[in-house]
Amino acid sequence: MLPPAHAVDLMTVEGSAVFDAQWRAMEAKIVECPALTDAMPEFKTTYDIEPYAGVRGFDDSSWPVIAADDLGTRRGGGMVSFFWYRTKLTIPPNAAGFDTSGAMTVLRVNVDDYAEVWVNGELPRAAGRPSPGTIQGFNMAHRLVLANPVTPGDEFEIAVFAINGPISAAPANFLWFREAKIEFFR
Repeated sequence: MLPPAHAVDLMTVEGSAVFDAQWRAMEAKIVECPALTDAMPEFKTTYDIEPYAGVRGFDDSSWPVIAADDLGTRRGGGMVSFFWYRTKLTIPPNAAGFDTSGAMTVLRVNVDDYAEVWVNGELPRAAGRPSPGTIQGFNMAHRLVLANPVTPGDEFEIAVFAINGPISAAPANFLWFREAKIEFFR
């Protein structure tokens, strides 16, 4: 892949400010719930995640605000743990000296260890092929095209579901962002 014409680091206060981004974060929990109606009779319950913070318009206003330069701080209790990170991005006409109009705009995030990335209430995925919003691999970056071309003023609601892993080998580490950037291509 070609290198971007311009990139802005969302893990800096200055970089997030370019997009009016304010990060919020909250631990996600595994909760017991009734099994699906067509489950085998011996399965009365199953498990789900709370909250469902990937949906568009989710109210995260009560969540703690996380400074952009604090995204790299380790969060969660370690082992099998999950965390939601949310922000809204507004594309400016000029991103730190770069004219954004008409550029392909890509969100690049890398979470230790895994992540699922929701954009505007959608988890981009397709069965049988690599999908940019789903788990890419152990400590691997996600690259999601937000718009091609982008128009200044476009807004994107981002929800990153961070997963500590490997899940079946509960790790003695925590969750954190390795990188978060907006990349522009011409």
